[in-house]
Amino acid sequence: MNQHVPPPRGFTTDELEARTCSAQAAMREVGLDALFLTTEPEFRYFTGFLSQFWESPTRPWYLVVPSQGKPIAVVPEIGAAGIAETWLDDIRTWPAPRPEDDGLRLLAQTLREMASRHRRIGVPLGHESILRMPGQDYAALTTELTTLDFVDARALVRRLRAVKSEAEIAKIHYCCQLVSDGFEALPQALTLGMSERSACKALQLDVLRRGVDSTPYLIGASGPESYDNIIMGPTDRTLEEGDVLVIDTGCTFDGYFCDFDRNFAFGTPSQATERAYRTVYSATDAGFAAARPGATTRDVWSAMWAVMEADGALGNGVGRLGHGLGMQLTEWPSNKADDPVRLAPGMVITLEPGMAFAPGKLMVHEENIVIREDGAEWLTRRAPPDLTAIS
Repeated sequence: MNQHVPPPRGFTTDELEARTCSAQAAMREVGLDALFLTTEPEFRYFTGFLSQFWESPTRPWYLVVPSQGKPIAVVPEIGAAGIAETWLDDIRTWPAPRPEDDGLRLLAQTLREMASRHRRIGVPLGHESILRMPGQDYAALTTELTTLDFVDARALVRRLRAVKSEAEIAKIHYCCQLVSDGFEALPQALTLGMSERSACKALQLDVLRRGVDSTPYLIGASGPESYDNIIMGPTDRTLEEGDVLVIDTGCTFDGYFCDFDRNFAFGTPSQATERAYRTVYSATDAGFAAARPGATTRDVWSAMWAVMEADGALGNGVGRLGHGLGMQLTEWPSNKADDPVRLAPGMVITLEPGMAFAPGKLMVHEENIVIREDGAEWLTRRAPPDLTAIS
């Protein structure tokens, strides 16, 4: 079934070292002694450690990236063997769960050791970041380390992660191709009278058989001639003559996401629906043409919105027309009217033009691309130019 050659899993030590060196150069520019990281994507980015155990909220996991040398893992004892298989050799553990001191003393000691010059620790604290540790523990940590400054390093980390290596791009591309295969085969499994949930399940089972690792994000929304909510379904709603169904999925391969959708008309679509579909399709082409090195995410937004506005779009309602993509379903940056982030070769983004073409009626289309030296390159296989009809 799968005609595509999967890329190697994991990353070479050379690549992980290069990521760390890039981070350390950026840290020295802003006077940071170390990065303190708590979330799975950042932890994995520097270590290569990929584990389903992050699904458990019981134990925190910490990574300290010093301004020189290898990262240091401060992790529960249960994770020591797994971390030992990575390129790290400084692994500090405690017998978690231990709520009275869940690694805090060990973590504080490690940070003190690393912060001897500037006495500044970078922590991602800004937009699109979270702390994966108890809030009271973070408060206790900063209270204990009163001689150190904890500063927001979100901008530094997101700039590093935004530009993907060829190995990262290969994983995303492979996932996109598997799901493109699944979407192209899906019309054969769709019938009038089935539910949104059944339609989405058909795609899910198919792409898992084809080789994706997981389908963490899979939504389906439908309605007469269109849909008005693209984040809730699928439901048990029955698909009837005149309905349009959108299926949007984020599947993974080796910890990297694809994220794109396809639209299906049940029966003969109305002229208004057909026109709306062609409009967002054309808007995607415009965004693709605008997505070049040196252009901004605002330029990409403007190119797509101009097409939709010219065709009578009443609004967008989503807040952006695409976003970054990689280890997370959505990453920085956003394609927005007020987002002047400059695109660079290696950045992977989605093009997601969506518009209200009538009150309560939306049409959304999404593809995945990578920025190259001479322009954009499709990672997904392009959707059909005409709305797929299911009879």
